[in-house]
This record gives sequence, structure tokens and C-alpha cells, in this order.
Amino acid sequence: MEFLVTMTTSVPPGTSDETIADVRRREAENSKRLVAQRSLFRLWRPPLAPGEWRTLGLFAAANADELETVLASMPLRIWRTDEVEPLSPHPNDPALVGVGTGSEFLATMVVAVPDGTTEAAAQDRFGREAERARELADQGHLRRLWALDAPVAVHRTLGLWNASDPVELGTIVEALPLHPWMTVATTELSPHPSDPARLA
Repeated sequence: MEFLVTMTTSVPPGTSDETIADVRRREAENSKRLVAQRSLFRLWRPPLAPGEWRTLGLFAAANADELETVLASMPLRIWRTDEVEPLSPHPNDPALVGVGTGSEFLATMVVAVPDGTTEAAAQDRFGREAERARELADQGHLRRLWALDAPVAVHRTLGLWNASDPVELGTIVEALPLHPWMTVATTELSPHPSDPARLA
């Protein structure tokens, strides 16, 4: 299973610079070990408020208990809280690894089929969405796609996208066949110094 983990670190007041540097060094070493055992795939930094340490990580584990063991092994965990989002396979996932060109974005898309839509019309639109996803993957814009838990009749997906800037990503998303039924929340990502895909 894959998991998206939001890791927020709060260093206690009065912690020495030497202690912080030591924990960060050990965290980077541990990240390399987790990559080698295929528990950690990617790390990003979302937009940060002043004084905030926050990292998004793409992890793999057999289950939630195994993931907790992985997260507990990380030295920064002494100062950190973690929010875990289980990720399920998505039928349109291109499963592209590594880093594409341009900027990376995470986009959560919630699709609600309007009342009164026939099954045939819905299937047609979802079929066109799958075709467009393959085209965008071939162009390097769509890197990964996961299904998220959602109520019945609602489809939630998380996508890892590449675009030159937020305007280009907005243009891409607005042209999706499902966009009229979709609400989108986008997070622009910054490189993380320990991101396995950038160190490879």
C-alpha cells in the first residue's frame, strides 16, 4: 500500500542549534535507509508559514501498523506529528517514477456526478477522462494518480502533476472531461533536500 504522510515538526523552544543539526543529519541518513528498503519513494515541501517545518512524503508499507513502524524510526519524530492518508490504486494511474520537468503539484479532485445523470452519460464522461489521463501522462503532465476514500456517489482522487506554473496546471485541469463535476484543491510543491527521486 502507498500512503501520503503530512509531517509537521515543531522544535521545542530552547533546543540548541547543534541538537537540531544532529537530528536533521540523522533524519537524512534514515531517509536513505528507508529508500533502500523501498519504504520511502518521494519527499516534498508544501508552502510553509514562517518558522514552520512541514514535509509531504510518499511511503509504502504493507499496512498501517508497518507504516507506523517506519514513521517511528525517523529521528525527527520526537518533535513531529503525522497525518496519514491511505492511497488506493486508481485505474488511470500512469505509475511514472522520478521527477518530470517543470514544477510539481498535488491536486485533490472531488467528482460528484450530478443528480439525474444517466449511467451511459456518466460512463462516457469517465471513459473520456481515462483517455485524457493517458494523453497527459504521455505528455509528462500527469505523473501519478491515486483513489482516496469517499462517500458513495463521490469520487476522490489525488494526482501528482507537472506543469510550468500554476496557470498551466489550471488550464490542464479545466480542460479535463470531468472538470464540470469537479472541485479541485492544489498544492504547489517545492523540492526537499532528501527527496529520493532527486538524489537518484
